Amino acid sequence: MAEINEEVIGRLNDLVETCKDAEEGFRSAAKAVGEEGDSELRTLFNTYAQQRARFAAELQNEVLRRGGDPAKTGHVSAAFHRGWMSFKTAVTGRTEASVIADCQVGEQAALRNYESVLKQNLPSDLLAIAESQYSEIRIAHDRIRALERAFKAG
Repeated sequence: MAEINEEVIGRLNDLVETCKDAEEGFRSAAKAVGEEGDSELRTLFNTYAQQRARFAAELQNEVLRRGGDPAKTGHVSAAFHRGWMSFKTAVTGRTEASVIADCQVGEQAALRNYESVLKQNLPSDLLAIAESQYSEIRIAHDRIRALERAFKAG
C-alpha cells in the first residue's frame, strides 16, 4: 500500500512541476510582451500563470494530504525536455507572434504530460482533479493555438 501511495505522490509531483513550469513560462511570456505590447495578451498570459499556480497549489495539497513532500519548483531533470524549458531562457527581444508560438509548444508539452499521468492508475478523487485541470489546460491550449494562427494570418 505504501508503494502505491509513493507512486501516486510521484505522479502528483510530476504534475506540480508541469504546472510550475507553465506558471513561470506564462510569466516570462507576459514580461516578453512588455508594457508596450498588447495589454490583452499580457493579461491573458498572467491569467494563465495564476491558473497554473492555483493548479500546482491544489496538487501540492493533495501530496501533503497523502503524507508526501510536494514539489516546489518546475522540472529540474536534464533528461526532461519540455517546450517551456527553452522558452524561459529566451524571451527577450521576441515578437508577440514568437512568444505565442513558444507558449503553444509549452502547452502541447503540458497536455502530453497530463495525458501520460491520466493513463496511470489514480485514485478517483485525484483523477477528477487531474481531468478537470487537463480540461482547462486544453482550453488554454486551444485559445493560444487560435492566437498563433491569427498572428500567422496577419
